[in-house]
Amino acid sequence: ISNIQPAEISANPVLDISGLNFIDLMVRQGNIENPPKTPLVPGFECSGIVEGPGDNAKGFEIGDRVMAFVNYSAWGEVVCTPMEFVYKIPDDMGFAEAAAFPMNFVTAYMMLFEVANLREGMSVLLHSAGGGVALLPDVLGRISPDGVDIVLDCLCGENTGKGLGLLKPLGTYILYGSSNMVTGETKSFFTFAKSWWQVEKVNPIKLYEENKVIAGFSLLNLLFKQGGAAQVKVVMDKLISLYKQKKIKPLVDSLWALEEVKEAMQRIHDRGNIGKLILDVEKSPTPLMANDSTETSEAGEEEEDHEGDNGNKERMPFIQ
Repeated sequence: ISNIQPAEISANPVLDISGLNFIDLMVRQGNIENPPKTPLVPGFECSGIVEGPGDNAKGFEIGDRVMAFVNYSAWGEVVCTPMEFVYKIPDDMGFAEAAAFPMNFVTAYMMLFEVANLREGMSVLLHSAGGGVALLPDVLGRISPDGVDIVLDCLCGENTGKGLGLLKPLGTYILYGSSNMVTGETKSFFTFAKSWWQVEKVNPIKLYEENKVIAGFSLLNLLFKQGGAAQVKVVMDKLISLYKQKKIKPLVDSLWALEEVKEAMQRIHDRGNIGKLILDVEKSPTPLMANDSTETSEAGEEEEDHEGDNGNKERMPFIQ
């Protein structure tokens, strides 16, 4: 592509696979600070094939299999992003796995090991694991009566005070999202205000007295607003090494055509997924077997696989 700026690369339009994240729902509803003006192409991570490296994009060649962070536009057929946000895909990793890899794994790793300093023997409470709240406080009280060392909260709202209350001394509470503010088809001022009203005000003196730490983490802000690409690259290199050692593996919930993005986003909204939803520009929409309902979903038959993607699940139409 002749007009690509130096040190940028483009993903091949023949194969562009994107990850679908809860932040995409927040963008859709306007529940983010300073959203870009419409029309816009959503999406913050993708995988594909290098079509045209910029003049200064050293280390990448046409045809390289890559995954990348993108500051919007990851759902496009052609994606252009600076090379500092691009990583080569391991030989045994499929494109769908690669699209599910960057945001989730980097966020988890940096929160646990760089913010909370996770060590052997520590306990972690993760809200909304796999799309649903992992443990209710009363259940946690039976499992870990003394509390936990780390709380990872992507819900916000009334869970904030509960999470802080569950921390052990020297424990760390990390807020990395506010999914409780996303309800319905459009942004609701009432719901937004109610969620913020439920957030317990943090008293610094109380944190001092109880020896607790409260922190926030936004990978997208770190990458695109705070110049953290070099820090993230170090983490990505570690994660790719762990993948090659078969110690970690992305979990793909289902594959969706771009025409099915409404249904895919509804599945995330309803917390019906276990693992990552993937948008595939090459996939044809799956005919629905019944009314379009998102109450239940199962893995269906495999579609024609992309190279290295054996085992990834294609969506089965929702059945009432």
